[in-house]
Amino acid sequence: MGELAAAATWLRKRAGAAAIDNFFRGAAWLGSLHPNARPQKHGIEVLRDLPYKDGGRKEYLLDVYRPKARKNKKLPVVFYIHGGGFRILSKDTHWVMGLAFARQGYLVFNISYRLAPAHPFPAGLEDCVDALAWVKKNAESFGGDAERIVIAGESAGANLSTALTAMCCFRREEPLAKRAFDLGIVPKALLPYCGILQVSDAARFRRKKPKLSEFFGDRLFEVEHAYLGREPGRHGALLALADPLVLLESDAVPERPLPPCFATVGTADPLLDDTRRLARALAKRSVPHEARYYPGEPHAFHALVWRPNARQCWADTYRFLAEHLPEPQPAASDYVAASA
Repeated sequence: MGELAAAATWLRKRAGAAAIDNFFRGAAWLGSLHPNARPQKHGIEVLRDLPYKDGGRKEYLLDVYRPKARKNKKLPVVFYIHGGGFRILSKDTHWVMGLAFARQGYLVFNISYRLAPAHPFPAGLEDCVDALAWVKKNAESFGGDAERIVIAGESAGANLSTALTAMCCFRREEPLAKRAFDLGIVPKALLPYCGILQVSDAARFRRKKPKLSEFFGDRLFEVEHAYLGREPGRHGALLALADPLVLLESDAVPERPLPPCFATVGTADPLLDDTRRLARALAKRSVPHEARYYPGEPHAFHALVWRPNARQCWADTYRFLAEHLPEPQPAASDYVAASA
């Protein structure tokens, strides 16, 4: 009987994982067929599949979204990290985010990274550091301002973006953290959407909400086990970079100021409490921040751009960035001439 129950649980988890994977991939593909999804309709050009590190892997690629009408100024940069529970999706499924920011005048670098369980923690975070280093080196050649970088991502990407921002601000001893800190980047803003900001202890969601459905409970445990393995503690001090929320809740003092943060989540999202904790941690640290909770919205609702709350979320994002990003600097004349 025990073996049958275990087999049934395994089948339930596999079926649930396949359903969620196929849903997000299918939604991204269907959305891309809509006439409004064409970048050229919005005056946006897309440079696809640029390698940010050697190795020839498809995960080592990024796409660049930029407005064609750039005028005589460097564009603020959005470094976007996709979600998908650290185990699915890519930059190609997250074209909406690249297009949305570029339409508002941002130069967007939308990255892919290695996925778990084949490439567990910290592989994906290592790729994010490599991609950010590439962006710092190359942003100006695309018309961007490497001094005005916004780091953003949703779900697992919110975790990675928060960890990456923390590594840029906290001086730590881990080689990966040192490499990020030594880039000398001070992000101008952090945008973690609907983040799973602590990967370890997925059981906390069920403790907080005992009636959490088996479907969502399975997905959360699946994220933890795929990304960290069955024994998260074996990562030692490095675990703080998989749990950036816990780092922010600690007494650790950053060497560089943490950037303004705009965190969003729907109230029907099982991950809601992580954003609430993030807001409390930032308030305790006196970090400029805004946490927005959208009534009744599910996980990653901001990608469903036809929904009123999704449109409001994007409008709130643009307002926040307009308030916290400094004015652009003039672009180099040779770039303007080359792109005219």
